[in-house]
Amino acid sequence: MSVEKNKENLKMCKCIKCPSYTTVCKIKEMPHNIVEIAKGIDKAKHFEGMFCAFGKSDCIKQKKECICSTCGVEKKYHLTGGMYCLNGTAK
Repeated sequence: MSVEKNKENLKMCKCIKCPSYTTVCKIKEMPHNIVEIAKGIDKAKHFEGMFCAFGKSDCIKQKKECICSTCGVEKKYHLTGGMYCLNGTAK
């Protein structure tokens, strides 16, 4: 089951708090993310966050720590594996 790209899931998402998603990445991707949210998260092709739904990060290149297992989205969809920011969308 694919993860739905919606506001409810975005609110549960913990990607923004992940140690692998560095401050530098957050600042670099902020303008893009704001535009995507303004268009509607369900219409976004790529978003730096909710990596289980949107796929690999364009910014994160190195694993520091994975907190995916603590995320409500991962639990809601019974996902396993984590590190969606580096490995791509959940299957």
